[in-house]
Amino acid sequence: MADDTRIGDATAREKPDFSKNANHAATAPAYFSAHDIHAYYGESYIVQGVSFNIHEGEILALLGRNGAGKTSTLRAIARTGSPLVTHGEIWLDHQPLHRMKSYEAAQAGLTLVPEDRRIIQGLTVEENLQLARIAPGLGWEIERVYELFPRLGERAKQEGTTLSGGEQQMLAIARALVRDIKLLLLDEPYEGLAPVIVDEIEKTLNIIKEQGITTVLVEQNALRALALADRAVILDTGTVVFDGTAQEVLDNEELRHDYLAI
Repeated sequence: MADDTRIGDATAREKPDFSKNANHAATAPAYFSAHDIHAYYGESYIVQGVSFNIHEGEILALLGRNGAGKTSTLRAIARTGSPLVTHGEIWLDHQPLHRMKSYEAAQAGLTLVPEDRRIIQGLTVEENLQLARIAPGLGWEIERVYELFPRLGERAKQEGTTLSGGEQQMLAIARALVRDIKLLLLDEPYEGLAPVIVDEIEKTLNIIKEQGITTVLVEQNALRALALADRAVILDTGTVVFDGTAQEVLDNEELRHDYLAI
């Protein structure tokens, strides 16, 4: 995530122009819309006019090289306060998130699962889930979450921070599900996980998709993210350089080479 801070100092370079794709879905009604988002870390101009739409139930892969602005864009959308958003509109199901504080955006149905997962120390798995349900807007029952993540059910009385990395990621997603969420923002959910655990996380995301929950996935493993996603947005130095289907990215070797190094 720290690499995002170098965006403002990035050196311009000649690349093919894929910007014609940047408003790929702009003419259709959007469930979620980020429009002309600008954000800063101090003097560093990190998010430079990012715009994209998502339809309900879609999985969107937000991709780019290290430092492209992916995590900063997620944080800007989630209204975390860092980076500082200075301009733009963010809409979710006709609700103006850009006019809300972070807790209000969460109540409106937006949840960010950060890369560090932020499992609460000293609380068991079940206590982490119960605490997440205290806030207004109840989602899944805890027993339903245990059906989705049997490992969590087996470890319900175990302290959350003692779980394996994969189990902690499951718990972080589960905490989101027990809230009444509409948009799930996932930052590097596969980081440091074994392939078999990644497979489980991907199955879970497909189940979530079937429930109509919309997901934005930031993931450095672009090929896995593209295989899962419906659509993709590619960032470069804080700007959108591509907005289209995931399959279009997989089929375009030049685009993948220039912006994803794959």
